[in-house]
Amino acid sequence: MDIAEKLTTCYRKLVGSVPEGIWFAPGRVNLIGEHTDYNDGFVLPFALEQRALVAAGRRDDDLIVMHAMDLSETVELPLSGLNPGGGGWAAYLAGVLWALREAGHRVGAVNLVLTSDVPLGAGLSSSAAIECAVMAAACDLFGLDIAPMERARLAQRAENAYVGAPTGILDQAASTLCRTGHGLFLDCRTLETTDVPLPLRGQGFEILVLDTHTPHSHVDGEYGERRATCERAAAILGVRALRDVTDLDAALSKLPDARMRKRVRHVVSENDRTCAALDLARKGLLAEIPPLLNESHASMREDYEITVPTVDLAVETALAHGALGARMTGGGFGGCIIAWCPTGQAEHIGSAIHDAFEKAGLQKPSWFTAAPSGGAGRLS
Repeated sequence: MDIAEKLTTCYRKLVGSVPEGIWFAPGRVNLIGEHTDYNDGFVLPFALEQRALVAAGRRDDDLIVMHAMDLSETVELPLSGLNPGGGGWAAYLAGVLWALREAGHRVGAVNLVLTSDVPLGAGLSSSAAIECAVMAAACDLFGLDIAPMERARLAQRAENAYVGAPTGILDQAASTLCRTGHGLFLDCRTLETTDVPLPLRGQGFEILVLDTHTPHSHVDGEYGERRATCERAAAILGVRALRDVTDLDAALSKLPDARMRKRVRHVVSENDRTCAALDLARKGLLAEIPPLLNESHASMREDYEITVPTVDLAVETALAHGALGARMTGGGFGGCIIAWCPTGQAEHIGSAIHDAFEKAGLQKPSWFTAAPSGGAGRLS
């Protein structure tokens, strides 16, 4: 029985009828462009094959009935009484309906049955995948004509204002707008996007995504500190955001302390690397992108100081065993790395990192080979 059949069977047991459809949205990995989003900068994610799926159908009362197939849990909430601040997995579904209604869209009661194979807690946007799948379902079920970027923005509002997680729009934009075989270059100020061709296999490459399973023990406070430092630096430099710094050396000479200078150097140089990756991909020069990943990781380690020993070990081991480029991906202090590998080598490199972790007495990592995939849509 495939996943669509399992979802349909689960929905039928819950509701007593078949769903009106099944919608999906993928997780994402950020190829390059870390901690640039809240500095009005540039990012270059791509969508994963791993995705959240939602079987959905309309109801004729005031209830939202939500069922997590993987947890065997059901939550019911009154549609007209949705309030921000609800916790747990159901908040990511209910929050989308709340955001749509807050924006003035006519959305009625629904049944939602959820499953997902996007790894949880790995920095691969499992929450955005859920939100964007529900967004796609609601738009189709209620005939809402909402442009893709606006869908992403409303899904982000669900996570920010309803769930209470202060994320940028990178995750929802990638989950909604990405095309198969492409990355998505996003200008986080203007929200303009560019499809970036990534014919990896055609040029002899594949990308390993490896979860170190390192807990994000203090990421919230550290994230806030870095964001505040960037904002102070922009104010000192008299620019709207660090994205507007054009002369890095001159800017660094005006900043009062070494830590702030390091943070600014990372953001400005990371924006440059992201733009360089876009330019190389447009020219079809994928073989020249991996060094940018190495530079990005060094910058995150030395200047932004957001890597941890397990992540650094994974990157170093990947490079020592044949990866052409590797870096941490995500907010930092744990989570995943990506490694740009020659075709056929990702599994070997993942195994080498596994052995290095085992030798160091660390928790076993998990990994997969990623393929740039398409954004949210309807499965059936």
